Amino acid sequence: MIRTQKRSLSVKLEQVPVIDLQPYFSGTPEGKAQVAASVGKACKDIGFLVITNHQVPKDLMDRIYKESQDFFNLPVEEKRKVDRPAPEMVRGYSAVAEESLSYSLEEAAPGDLKESFSVGPIDVPADDYHTCAEAGPHFAPNVWPENNPSFKQTYSDYFAEMSSLARSLMRLFAISLDLDENFFDDKIDKEISMLRTLSYPVVKPEDIENGQMRAGAHSDYGSLTIVKPDNSPGGLQVKNFNGEWVSVPYVEDAFVVNIGDLMMNWTNDEWISTLHRVINPPEDINSSKPRQSVVFFHQPNYDAIIECLPGCLKEGETAKYPPISSGDHLLSKFVKQTTFGGTKGAA
Repeated sequence: MIRTQKRSLSVKLEQVPVIDLQPYFSGTPEGKAQVAASVGKACKDIGFLVITNHQVPKDLMDRIYKESQDFFNLPVEEKRKVDRPAPEMVRGYSAVAEESLSYSLEEAAPGDLKESFSVGPIDVPADDYHTCAEAGPHFAPNVWPENNPSFKQTYSDYFAEMSSLARSLMRLFAISLDLDENFFDDKIDKEISMLRTLSYPVVKPEDIENGQMRAGAHSDYGSLTIVKPDNSPGGLQVKNFNGEWVSVPYVEDAFVVNIGDLMMNWTNDEWISTLHRVINPPEDINSSKPRQSVVFFHQPNYDAIIECLPGCLKEGETAKYPPISSGDHLLSKFVKQTTFGGTKGAA
């Protein structure tokens, strides 16, 4: 087992750090321990980090950005041909204001100023594990734009790359928590992750409802999230331990990573699933360009039981969260998000 270097916790991070992953991928125990210590501190203090030297090919990042941009530029009636089949199915297209992330936290808010296209696991085996009733909608078929084979191929390639990167990050998490590096491997080998591209259109200030944002304040649901944002006005903000909203730094060709609710549950709140939001551009900025982000929501196997990890429960303490399966947690959160807390009704 690789032991991380113990670091002083006296100075907590108030801003999102940038962490170079190259020492981890170089493979030495010292390099892995060094990166794991930095990652662990970020997860404990602010729940967010920006990663460089992540090994994802730039040409693939460029391809998915362009394919997604072309899709969102289509007429609405064309995008509607791949509409989300049902509220509990994280598949296909969702139009502007058809979701409100704040409802996942039981907070009412207007619909978010974004549209999206989502896919889940691709090339799913037709065995009992993936097709039984317990699997529910987690391996539902994806819906793809017609007559565009390169779109499906690009999304498939990117999903595979993100899955690989997420596995490396989960191994870094394990090292930083003084677990065996491969502790999480058998809990994520049949993941129910989601790849989602978000487009935040240009909206006139007078058309924005009171309290309406590109994405309202929320925490993510799963183990971790990997985001490739762009650098357009109106960006991602994180609420730090002082209660201040701070902007996530933009680094060319880097990814933003944050942990989700399940990782906070796993660590008994030692790590933070931080509130974050996507703000509207300042009114004095004349921006004619939509913002676009490519987001990979990593989610463990649907039957993975999330409960307090060894070493995260101090003597005399009790676990703050009851055990829950990854699948049940995800389904309950997503239905609230897509049905505005149930006020629209679930199909």
